[in-house]
Amino acid sequence: MTTYTETTACGYNVAVRFLTDAIVRVQIYPRYGEFSDSALNRYHFIKEPDEAGAIQQTPHSWSSAELALSCDGNALLNIKDAAGDTLLEMTSVKLTKKAAYVSFKAQEDEDWVGFSDLTRKRLYHRGHKAVCWVSNVASYLPVPFFMSTKGYSVLVNSTHCVVFDMCEAEKDTFSWKDERAVLDFYLIRNDTFKDGIRKYTDLTGRPKLPPEWSFGLWYICRTQANDAEVINDAVNFRREKIPCDLIGLEPGWMDVNYDTTLDKNWSKQRFPLPDWQKKGVHTFIKALQRMGFHLELWMCNDYDLSYEEERKIAAETKDEEDKPGPAFDELAEMDLHFTEPQYMDKITKKDEPWFEHLKKFVDWGADFFKQDGAWQVCTHPDRLYGNGMTDLEMHNLYPMLYSRQMWEGFAQYTNRRPVVFTPSGWVGFQSWCGTWTGDTGGRLDTLGAMLNTAMLGHCWATNDMEVMQPEGIHFGYLQPWSQINSWTYFRMPWTQGDKLLAMHKYYANLRSQLIPYIYSSAYASTHTAEPLMRPLTLEYQDDKNCRDVLNEYLLGRDLLVAIYKHEIYLPKGLWKDYWTGQFIEGGRTINYDWPEGRGGALFIREGAIIPFGPIMQYRHEIPLSKVQLYLFPSTQNTSFQLYEDDGVSFKYLDGDFALTNITVQDQGKNIAVSIDFVPKSEVKEWELVLALPNGPKDVICNGKATAATWNEARQELNCTIV
Repeated sequence: MTTYTETTACGYNVAVRFLTDAIVRVQIYPRYGEFSDSALNRYHFIKEPDEAGAIQQTPHSWSSAELALSCDGNALLNIKDAAGDTLLEMTSVKLTKKAAYVSFKAQEDEDWVGFSDLTRKRLYHRGHKAVCWVSNVASYLPVPFFMSTKGYSVLVNSTHCVVFDMCEAEKDTFSWKDERAVLDFYLIRNDTFKDGIRKYTDLTGRPKLPPEWSFGLWYICRTQANDAEVINDAVNFRREKIPCDLIGLEPGWMDVNYDTTLDKNWSKQRFPLPDWQKKGVHTFIKALQRMGFHLELWMCNDYDLSYEEERKIAAETKDEEDKPGPAFDELAEMDLHFTEPQYMDKITKKDEPWFEHLKKFVDWGADFFKQDGAWQVCTHPDRLYGNGMTDLEMHNLYPMLYSRQMWEGFAQYTNRRPVVFTPSGWVGFQSWCGTWTGDTGGRLDTLGAMLNTAMLGHCWATNDMEVMQPEGIHFGYLQPWSQINSWTYFRMPWTQGDKLLAMHKYYANLRSQLIPYIYSSAYASTHTAEPLMRPLTLEYQDDKNCRDVLNEYLLGRDLLVAIYKHEIYLPKGLWKDYWTGQFIEGGRTINYDWPEGRGGALFIREGAIIPFGPIMQYRHEIPLSKVQLYLFPSTQNTSFQLYEDDGVSFKYLDGDFALTNITVQDQGKNIAVSIDFVPKSEVKEWELVLALPNGPKDVICNGKATAATWNEARQELNCTIV
């Protein structure tokens, strides 16, 4: 077990703990105060390793193979890397009863990314403030974590409000104020932003693989819909041949609108579902399932989730003294007539997990619940939670308890992979949930929020598609998750006119074909924390032209999506226009007009390996027996792993999956393609499409000549391997 080492300076205690050679935790607290963890530690949203590398120390200095810290008599820290270059130079620290204040010297050309969903206008934050407090619309997913262009990252260990000033007040100083009133942060030494994300998620958790069907199209019905309209919408998706995997219901499915109680039930008028029908085959839910749809139900929550967390801690420690919250029963006022304690919270059952009352809806056939911002984004200034915390500490933490209890409750009850869907979160949210951008629509500015969350390793993200404009359709279908939300309107694809309906069909089919690429990339993300939607600056960190790009992203490694704007920056390298087949040299800005019937640009990156599957109206409608591999050879050897599993269970964690290794390289005179056939794979036939500047003389497969066709207009070679 690693231990803290302490020193005393200027009336403060300074505690240092190396978690690894590259990660150190620093705490400064009052000399006569008590050392304590934050709620993030208590509830395991930050998990520190038990063992660390060897360190050297003196009374006022500590060092590992990668970091060196020293502390002066004023409790000011200086942190350097192994080469002796300063990473952080503290210029002031002050602790009061209400807040901790700390400031650092900013290097002249230093800048920072991070903070998650605090702004939609920028990715780099020098010259700005960042207020980390969960707020409706303005800031759904704030996280007190940032990465510097100088090779380090900082995670402030707090669930209180944290306010950062990144050289706004003083051009050469950055600082933060933490209302937790102690200075507690993790310093991470990282070589790149990707390395910083990987180490941040070492502490806070990697994304967890959701079911495969979650990567298909979602359709959310009008809140006024009844069971007949829901079935009609589902039938229209199948008749129109628009691939769709999910039907969702908004608040109107409930008998009481926005019902936060444990007694919520189906609307008697819109969804008459008596209990005796639950196991029958004639409900609208069973009809949806027969057509290949999954079901989502809208949800709001004001339950006190802290009791369940404290129960889990007590079970882990088996400590009867570590019970949830203060002894309210003993403190309740008693008299001769009324002897039951009375609580202001009339919803929570202290001895019952919140997920317990959702089980009946899972039994009906609900596959997941949309966790609306209500009421988790609202402050509760007069609330004392069951764990003894006030809203000052619980407000930012609550969305995390909500998402984790949803994930764990569903997984334990069904033994199926959960989909957790919410607009809100805090430190570690990328490990427990997928998100949409809340009540902000689906236009260009929502991408800024999504890219900022991606810079913390968040993978499963979407927004409410703008279905009535080509640009919104293009953007909406080419995201990690994709959803159409009718809310209270008529946003069905077939109500948008012939031109837009044709676009919906095209993009929905394209998305269906891309699922093998997206799902395989998603599996890789659970290991690397590299997001599915990648800001250009994450992939091309040394290219300063990428820093201000907020209308483009990489979907996976190899597809560049540009939205809304015709001015497009292409990073250095060769690119291929997916719509026209044209090769384009990067390292420059181009003006681009997308073709009729499209709503934006789509480019393929040099070195790409993109598996396309057959069009399916829903996942696993047919076997993945044939895959088209789109290959764009580079002089650098590139590889891709096609991932296959049953799509819903946890069996993949025990190795029950197929992983096909694919490599490609331009070797000058030859293009070498390798596919490692895997017995467990469903794929029996491979169609290869190679992007080449010139047609080849011949095609050899396993030593034998193979028939192939050359498309001169698109400069693509096509051949099939069985």
